Amino acid sequence: MSNQNKEGAQEAMQKFGRFLSGMVLPNIGAFIAWGLLTALFIPTGWCPNEYLAQVGAPMSKWLIPLLLGYSGGAAIYGHRGGVLGAIATSGVIAGSDIPMFLGAMIMGPLGGWVIKKFDKAIEDHIPTGFEMLINNFSAGIIGGILAILAFAAIGPVVLAANAVLRAGVEGIVAMGLLPLASIIIEPAKVLFLNNAINHGVLSPLGIQQAEQYGKSMFFLLEANPGPGFGVLLAYWFFGKGMAKESTPGAMIIHVLGGIHEIYFPYILMKPILVLAVIAGGMSGVFTLNLLGGGLIAPASPGSILAVLAMTPKGAFLANVADFLVATAVSCAVASIFIKGSHDDGNDESLAAARESMVEMKNRGKDLPADEKKVSGAELKRIVYACDAGMGSSALGAAALRKKLKKDGYTDISVTNCAIGNIPKDAQLVVSHEKLAERALEDSPQAEHIWVKDFTQNNVYAIVSARLKGEGVQTSDAPAETEELKEGILTKENVKVGLKSVSKEEAIKTAGELLVKGGYVDTPYVQGMLNREKDITTYIGKGIAIPHGENAVKDSVKKSGIVVLQYPEGIQFGDDKAHLIIGIAGRGNDHLAILANLATTMDEYSDEQLHELYTTKDPDVLYKVFTKVD
Repeated sequence: MSNQNKEGAQEAMQKFGRFLSGMVLPNIGAFIAWGLLTALFIPTGWCPNEYLAQVGAPMSKWLIPLLLGYSGGAAIYGHRGGVLGAIATSGVIAGSDIPMFLGAMIMGPLGGWVIKKFDKAIEDHIPTGFEMLINNFSAGIIGGILAILAFAAIGPVVLAANAVLRAGVEGIVAMGLLPLASIIIEPAKVLFLNNAINHGVLSPLGIQQAEQYGKSMFFLLEANPGPGFGVLLAYWFFGKGMAKESTPGAMIIHVLGGIHEIYFPYILMKPILVLAVIAGGMSGVFTLNLLGGGLIAPASPGSILAVLAMTPKGAFLANVADFLVATAVSCAVASIFIKGSHDDGNDESLAAARESMVEMKNRGKDLPADEKKVSGAELKRIVYACDAGMGSSALGAAALRKKLKKDGYTDISVTNCAIGNIPKDAQLVVSHEKLAERALEDSPQAEHIWVKDFTQNNVYAIVSARLKGEGVQTSDAPAETEELKEGILTKENVKVGLKSVSKEEAIKTAGELLVKGGYVDTPYVQGMLNREKDITTYIGKGIAIPHGENAVKDSVKKSGIVVLQYPEGIQFGDDKAHLIIGIAGRGNDHLAILANLATTMDEYSDEQLHELYTTKDPDVLYKVFTKVD
């Protein structure tokens, strides 16, 4: 196998491992709660109590699998995917008499994937006003079907596979071969596959075994800090230079903090030391098996403190011996190689090893936003994202879409949405700098551009230069335009010649007009005021577009726009707005007016804009914002 193929395989394994651990790690608290309750109150626990012991059973039977299913579905398709994942998981739980952790890790992502594909297929075919009805019923119907499928078909398959796997593992344990697992586990940890192995394979097996026997060795096969601690001790005893000086801090972080990655560079600096951690791991597992040790629940992170906290009554001696034996053997083997080496004090060696560690850890992982760059030839999906996804982002998207259309780039999709709903296939995401952290979390796969203003920025210059610089071909095909739907803006909702008031009063007036028009419920007005406190809705050239925050989006009954003209202006910080355009949007109904607003801002001269700010004829404003290109 070529180096390229090996790296590709490792990248795929790391991505899969991150996905598996992404389902388990957010729910470690539930595992710990279940483990502590079990360790305390089961008949062999520290404080046996038949009444309180009943609390733990529903956690392993229902709570933890449902959390896993939700997390798996959410990783595929956000909250909606998580709900479908949990519904689908309930089917495998109902059809089993054992904790269905593996079933949850199958049905959760499957539920998220199915509803994502369904939503994609119908997104352009939902009649206006029926979005909530269709979204809720589609989730219920599809979830019910998946639950039945899981109960009748997938659950039995998982049970059968689980029985085969359990029989195989028990056979390995019976033959005394479990220590050989360290030959795979210890090198894999150094390659950053530790989470994939621990949370994707060993923890589910361990939880089922602990449910039956009150403890499991599987929780300690990867989490035991002994092998890594032994290598660090050897460097401290016999190393030189930076390698020796840095080990005390590394040992504290590793053993007490449970961050095993801290010792990986010391092994990468001298790869033969992987033999030391293998020997330490095998010795520890042998000791654990011999003395009958194990944990009641996963120890995460792999700190000795977490290990002791998850140790059931009667297993302290075995678990402590596991740690001490693994440390001693690993240290002894590592010392042989370190003492016979001539370059252990080379600071450059450790630095290079750390760089190699970072490179391996990041392989297959999404790069930070500022290191990403989508080529012009690949750029097909640009998304503007704001808190509510209806005002600022829609206007920015409309402005960029029009400019790209004018340049002939009609095959590039430019859309807008709320933070939290950014499509997973978004390649370039534009969002406000105050929303940077949320946008990165929502779409780590994309290149990100942060702006202070959705309309006055250099996004078009960046995209245009990239497309033209790489010679991307334009298209002669006509681009789709937003259609203006009747009733979104009515002449009655265009008010001119209003007297200046405070910013809050102007926003409140716009909101109350939306309520009066039947576009929104009353809570939406407060949502508009809250949105303004967070990020200003002033967009430049004397225009502000107040709209509700994401929390009150459910208050929108139908799309609507109101236009308020204040000839003397409304103060928005250091800026003055003459047009206050209140927005309530469902779906994309309001985009035609925002596209016209973008055109007005882009093409109108200061004199023409001044005329809009001072005209006494509401028809003038009405015609500007309702024209269709």
